[in-house]
Amino acid sequence: MSNMDIALKDMMVIDGAIGAAVVDYNSGMALGMLGSSKALDLQIAAAGNTEVVRAKMRTIDQLGINEEIEDILITLSNQYHVIRPMTGRKSKGLFLYLALDRGRANLAMARHRLKGIEEDLEV
Repeated sequence: MSNMDIALKDMMVIDGAIGAAVVDYNSGMALGMLGSSKALDLQIAAAGNTEVVRAKMRTIDQLGINEEIEDILITLSNQYHVIRPMTGRKSKGLFLYLALDRGRANLAMARHRLKGIEEDLEV
């Protein structure tokens, strides 16, 4: 089993997880996806969230903020969508995407676990 497969499975065991992906934000393509919801199209989510990441990175650059984005949180009425740009030398240009059922998820724990998964993932 590849490191990517392990990371995706680790993301999906986070309480409330309904979909997970590792995405290249230069191309908008998902390198790997895993999900348990037919209502969430991970291909569309990967492409759409690529635009979110690009826009935020561009804004931070224009503002002259010299910091890394830890994560981007999108809160819906029934879901959380967490986007975590990867910061490793070999994983620049990628982000982790995790969709959570808001009623079953612990957001703080999910963010903590996602950080650990990012640190262990080598692409």
